[in-house]
Order: sequence, then structure tokens, then C-alpha cells
Amino acid sequence: MNAPLRRVAISVLVLFTLLIVNVNIIQVVRSESLRGDNRNTRVLAETYDRERGSIIVDGNEVAMSVPTDGRLTYLRTYPQGPLYAPITGYHSLVYGNTYLEDVMDDVLSGEDDRLFVRRIADLFTGRDPAGGDVVLTLDPDVQAAAMAGLDGLTGAVVALDPATGAILGMASTPTYDPGLVAGHDPEAIRQNMEQITGSDPDPRVNRAIADNYPPGSLFKVITAAAALQEGYTPETVVPAVDLLTLPQTTQTLSNFNGSSCSSSQEQRLIDSLTISCNTAFAQLGIDLGEESIREMAEAFGLDDEGQEIPLDVAPSTIGEIESAAALGQTSIGQRDVRMTVLQAALVAATVANDGRQMRPYLIDEQRAPDLSVLESTDPEVLREPISAEIADQLTEMMVSVVARGSGRAARLPGMEVAGKTGTAQVREGVPDHNWFMGFAPADDPEIAVAVFVANGGSTGGDLSAPIARDVMAAYFEGQG
Repeated sequence: MNAPLRRVAISVLVLFTLLIVNVNIIQVVRSESLRGDNRNTRVLAETYDRERGSIIVDGNEVAMSVPTDGRLTYLRTYPQGPLYAPITGYHSLVYGNTYLEDVMDDVLSGEDDRLFVRRIADLFTGRDPAGGDVVLTLDPDVQAAAMAGLDGLTGAVVALDPATGAILGMASTPTYDPGLVAGHDPEAIRQNMEQITGSDPDPRVNRAIADNYPPGSLFKVITAAAALQEGYTPETVVPAVDLLTLPQTTQTLSNFNGSSCSSSQEQRLIDSLTISCNTAFAQLGIDLGEESIREMAEAFGLDDEGQEIPLDVAPSTIGEIESAAALGQTSIGQRDVRMTVLQAALVAATVANDGRQMRPYLIDEQRAPDLSVLESTDPEVLREPISAEIADQLTEMMVSVVARGSGRAARLPGMEVAGKTGTAQVREGVPDHNWFMGFAPADDPEIAVAVFVANGGSTGGDLSAPIARDVMAAYFEGQG
């Protein structure tokens, strides 16, 4: 063979080798990532020939597939779309899957390994293939009350069963209808998505878990827990000055609207929490020291790496504390402290549950198409940041907040409610965030709630506490 022919043969051999390598990379190495890519509409289209499983709340399907006469066999529908959109997300021919439609896709699509035998049986019997169902822990009355309370506001609500960690409600506003992007007409889907994404803030974001915010005075419960851990009691008298000069600075810290906490410039710890005295808790944090405050915050779950419920939850953090002045601000939930709304609900639920923090979960059961249970969730203790004695003391103090302090708007007839309000400064010229967290009944808690209103411009007691009250009331009414 002469040299030119040899070079051509070698070039062809190299090209064939590269082609075979590329095919193997695509079909073997990258197959799973390509198949799971939300942009892979061919794979998505194939899933429309199989009945996708339902997402179920209290026996009702909040995401379901219905047969059609079109080219695609099934249409994904959301009967109460905006109510559950922050949790279900969407299953879209154009935009793929989000939230539960994404993280539970294997079960819903029928591709889960535990359904392998079912898939084989379908092939031999000619039975139409189908996906499994996902049953949620949500209480429909709680969810409806939470979304109604947030109507017209930007914010979020999380309600938990403190004894188990089951999520009873998870609302986020503004919201949208996922059915608008779940149709079969790609052009209509794109137009609808343009309208959704044209909204500000983005309604597709679940504000209960996807971001964290300065908690303001909610953090005083953690500071109080640190004090109780160090031997303080609710009756311990603490300094409560009108204006606190932060250590080694000329910067001063005042109380809400420049008010005075006590004419004597000191008061009991329980009274400081009741009226949410800034100067008292800033000084308390400085006196306790960074180690005490940080250890208690981390014990409650701040500065954890985040968690899955199974939706991804953004981490909460106490932030950097570079000086005693920064510690004073941190101790009242300002500076670099950030919490998700779920984390705030967990703090309240931990106090309610005698100091045990349960792992939060959103899925009660996963079911096969024949309704057999593939997996159910058992309650699990996540951490125990405080003793039952300290939890009882915090409960006493939080009951005082609602009974005669800043949280009066959360009161319910016939039962004691424990709670804490929060008003968090954002930055100059921007309205404050408004918070409330609490639980009821105080003596035998069944529900813990956290409410966040972004830039509400009022106080947690005025804006967020009434929403929490209505959510708790809806739960008890539903329980009969």
C-alpha cells in the first residue's frame, strides 16, 4: 500500500474510532444525565403515553393525568393549581419538571426501580403502563387558610405537626397555575410561561424553603434559650435600657419606635420577651458571649447544610460575628442572621415538642399503581437542642407574648397560644419584613406555625400574627 492510501486508511480508522467512542459516551456514559435533562422533550413526550401517577392530599388528587384524544395520550392537570403550585411544581412538555414533579419523577413516571416487576408484567399482559402515586402530609384546611392569609402579599407560611415533623401546610405567594404550562400546545405553553415569568416577584419560587431572610425578633427565642441554658430563669431580672451603646463603638441600638421597655431600665426576662425588648436581648447576648449564642443557634439547626423534605431546603445561618457589637445585633436577629420559613417553624415546633426537633417531611406514602405501599415515612428525631425543662420555660414566656404582649393578634378563643413576633429591618428605605412563629394549644401542642411577609412594612404582631391565628383556627376546625 502506498503512502497516500495508508494515510487515508488511517484517517478513516481514526474517524470510525472517534465515532464509536462518541456513541458510547452518549449512549452509556451520558445516557442518564441526558435522559433526565429537562430540555430533552423527546423523552418527555414518551412519558405522555403512560398515565403519570397522582399527587394526593387527603384523598384528593392535586396533580393528575387525564386521557385525551390527541397525539399525546395523557394531559397533566392541576385541579387546584395555584393552591398547591409551590409544592407540586409543574410537569411541562416544554419546560420539564419542577418541585415534587421533579424530585418524585421516578415514582410518578413509573420508572422507579421498585416498579420494575410491574413494568415487566405490563409488557407480557398488555396492561397499560402507569406511574405510582405520592401521598402528601398536607392538611387541605391549613393549606387553604395559609394561602388565603397571604393573598395580595409576598410571603410564606409553614405549619408542622410538632410531634412528628409532618408538614401540614406550605404556602408561598405570589403563586400561579401550573396547568398553564402543562398543556400539549408548545406555543401556548411558551406564551403562558412568558406571562408567569413576567411577574415580579417570580411566582414559581417557593419562599418557604428556597430562600432565607433576616428573622428579626424571632431569634430572641434562641437567645432566651441560651440564657436559660446558662442558668437564667424567666424571672431573672436583666438590663433593659432605653438606648444601648454597642461595645467599642459610638453606634446605638434602640427599641421599636424608640420606646422604653421599663422605667427602671431593667425587667424580668419573661417581660423582655413579652414586649420584645431589643436592648435587653442585645445586652443579654453580649453578656452570654458568642460561643453560647452560636452553639444554641446551631443546636436548633442554623448553619446546617440544609435538608431535603424531599424538596431542597436552603440553609439557615447565624452568620459571621466579628465583634461584641455584632453579637448584640445578632442576638436580636439582625446583622447576618438568616432563616428559612421552615426553619422558623422548626424552632417553634421544637419548643412545642419538649425540646425535640423532628425531621420535617412532606411525603406520607409512595404507592404503586395497584395502591400497594412502596414506602411510608416514619417520624424521626432530628436533634434535641434543649431540655424539656427549658422548653417549658420558653413556652411560658411565649404564652406571655400572645396573652399580653406583641403577639395578641394570634390569640384563639378557649386555648392558650404560644408565640413570638418578629419585625426585621432590611435596608434603608425598604419596608421591614414581618414574622410570627408559634404553636397551640400551649399545654398540648398539635400545630406549630411560622408566617413570613416580605416587606410588609408593618409589625409581625399586626400583619403575620393574624395569619397564624387563622391557620391554627382552620386546623382545629378541621379536626372538629
